[in-house]
Amino acid sequence: MDLVDRWTALAGRHTRHIGTELNERYGETHRRYHTREHLTAVLDLVDELAGHADDPDVVRLAAWFHDAVYDPERADNEERSARLAARMLADTDLPEADVEQVVRLVELTTTHAPDEDDRNGQVLCDADLAILGAEPDQYAAYAAAVREEYAFVPDEFFQAGRAEVLNGLLALPKLFHTSIAHDRFEERARNNIRTELLLLNA
Repeated sequence: MDLVDRWTALAGRHTRHIGTELNERYGETHRRYHTREHLTAVLDLVDELAGHADDPDVVRLAAWFHDAVYDPERADNEERSARLAARMLADTDLPEADVEQVVRLVELTTTHAPDEDDRNGQVLCDADLAILGAEPDQYAAYAAAVREEYAFVPDEFFQAGRAEVLNGLLALPKLFHTSIAHDRFEERARNNIRTELLLLNA
């Protein structure tokens, strides 16, 4: 099933134009990590973690929109992605409360720090951050792709900014909130992050 078909299976054939636009957005040429492959990986893990969510389909919709707007030169991509979700989903038959939940979940990917009772947020954040707990070679490819997206930033500034992001992640009490993701990814993610920090500081 290609991505657009996957969207219509979730949101209905009458919304195919939305899935088509989102698919095109994730295929933008300036993207190196935040691509269709990343979206697919997030959607796959949301499916796997769906039993933890209160409303898996709302989480799936949020996954589609979470990186829909991605400009490495801006710091408000999550906010802009959330606004896009609100605008595009307003033209569907999705209940207003569900649209509001999608918008909230997209905004949550700014911090990846869902509340203890936010089961939907925990699933989305775990799926989005799963790359942190990948095998070391896959993690290295992810880190290299992120650097490519920020190719316009000189090394010294990129290293400082990236270190700040990574240290912020390490400071979180836990990176993964569902039991499945925590058991699978937490320890390796922290090791991967520490390794990248050592390389950045070398």
